[in-house]
Amino acid sequence: MFSYMRAQEDQADRAAVKFLTATGQSAKGMHETFKRLADQLLYQNRYINPYMQSHPMPSERVAALEGMAKASPYWDHKDSPALQLRHDLVRAKLYGFLERADQVARRYPPSDTSLPARYARAIASYRFSEARGALAQIDSLIQAQPQNPYFYELKGQALLEAGRPADAVAPLRHAAQIAPNPALIQIMLGQALVATRDRGRLDEAVSILQAAVNREPESPEGYSQLAMAYGQKNDLARADLASAQAAFARGDVKTAREIATRAKTRFPVGSPGWVKADDLASYKPPQSAWRN
Repeated sequence: MFSYMRAQEDQADRAAVKFLTATGQSAKGMHETFKRLADQLLYQNRYINPYMQSHPMPSERVAALEGMAKASPYWDHKDSPALQLRHDLVRAKLYGFLERADQVARRYPPSDTSLPARYARAIASYRFSEARGALAQIDSLIQAQPQNPYFYELKGQALLEAGRPADAVAPLRHAAQIAPNPALIQIMLGQALVATRDRGRLDEAVSILQAAVNREPESPEGYSQLAMAYGQKNDLARADLASAQAAFARGDVKTAREIATRAKTRFPVGSPGWVKADDLASYKPPQSAWRN
């Protein structure tokens, strides 16, 4: 089994180099990363049983990768500045959301005026400081890149979590309009619309959230917000169905079946909603089927 897994990992490495070459990108970074990991494990390798590893031995993996990577015509090819900036912004977003404020400040000190550094500090500011200062920083990011949907998303998220859902709607709507894959932003936009408790916005919220869960059918948050929207519309059948779908997406099959059973009683028998509720109510996990 381990031999099979090691072979699969080797094939994955070869596929990675193949894909990088096909897209005109260098595999040098991949090679250097694996080499660094191998160096870190150099001392431990003395005590590793090579026959009990699910991955190839680090030194063997680097040796196999080096020949393939250096054979690529793009070995010395540098990423474009635009691609590098996108990568740096993603890293900054992760650091901003996952690390403490002091860690973000050390990694991105005020002396660093690059766009990724400002992005990370703006995220940390909204998470740990008062909203006004954070919003000023986010607005400066939007001025720098007015077509970046994720800066508008951040502004909407900051306003929403500051208890200002009505103000969050406009930036989130704009973010959803210009984002290439807007499903997750649409879920947040739907959440903001629902949170305004403005009945005149519920139809829009339902439409947006329905489109979002069609694209992201495994999103519990999308179904939860859809359930709240239907609840405010007093459409209890669809509210129950969306709640059951949210529970199912969370992996809580027991709750999903219970709520779906109730939803069935609210729909006309044989209607599309009844059929969906019946599917959830009668669902049995594969393990249960084996036991039976």
